[in-house]
Amino acid sequence: MVDARKESPKAETPPNESSGGLVLNRGYMGPPKDGGGKIWARATALVQASSQELYRLWRDIESAPRWQEMITDVIPTGPKTSHWVMKSGDERIEWDSEILADEPGRRIAWRSVGGGSDHAGEVVFDSAPFRRGTIVILLQEFRRSKVKTAAETIFSRNPKQAVVENLRHFKAFAETGEISHTEGQAHGSRGASGKSKASAYGEKIGVPYGERKAS
Repeated sequence: MVDARKESPKAETPPNESSGGLVLNRGYMGPPKDGGGKIWARATALVQASSQELYRLWRDIESAPRWQEMITDVIPTGPKTSHWVMKSGDERIEWDSEILADEPGRRIAWRSVGGGSDHAGEVVFDSAPFRRGTIVILLQEFRRSKVKTAAETIFSRNPKQAVVENLRHFKAFAETGEISHTEGQAHGSRGASGKSKASAYGEKIGVPYGERKAS
């Protein structure tokens, strides 16, 4: 999804090789610059599991509500197509999705094909050096109106932050089956700055349920 000839490398240590044009000159590349009605987001995580295990978990789309924020239902409609439902309170967005590339143990690329969300994404699984887990690279593109994306409008959620949080949840779910959360924890007044950040990053959005054990 990324044109490696036009992007600058980052300083992070890269895997031996990667797909999707995500590596340049031995460094991970950042996402393209926002513009033309598109928002780009990229997140990277080191997960303590094999690339095959992580591929299978990500490819199991029906488990997505366990680790993706606000996703309540994913219904397979074909070998490479599915219907997704995102909901928060009484508000909801639905769309269809199709898989564009499917390389077992290595890479999955997809895009929405109709409904209330217009986006595309790619996830790459690369074995970390010295068998220290798997480097997971997630790149997503969101197309937006002149104002906001559908998710921003309905759920007050920054799409870039959502990508970071979803990969963090995926890591926790893959490694432990549980996702840490702070629901119910009290805190004092955060002031104008704190409230502004909470609104900007959607901090009031509940985290996915994972496989939480009863406390």
